[in-house]
Amino acid sequence: MLDLDAGTYAAFVWPAFAISAGVLIWMVADSLASAARARAELKRLGEEGDAG
Repeated sequence: MLDLDAGTYAAFVWPAFAISAGVLIWMVADSLASAARARAELKRLGEEGDAG
């Protein structure tokens, strides 16, 4: 079974897990946003090249 009892270290373990999860989520969201910006920039540059 899954044992989630951190004992006397719970005050340090759970916040560390929460911070790590938050940073991981932030990194994924930032990567997806960056990819979307790059995709939009490439599309814009492609449309400029077709017009010129």
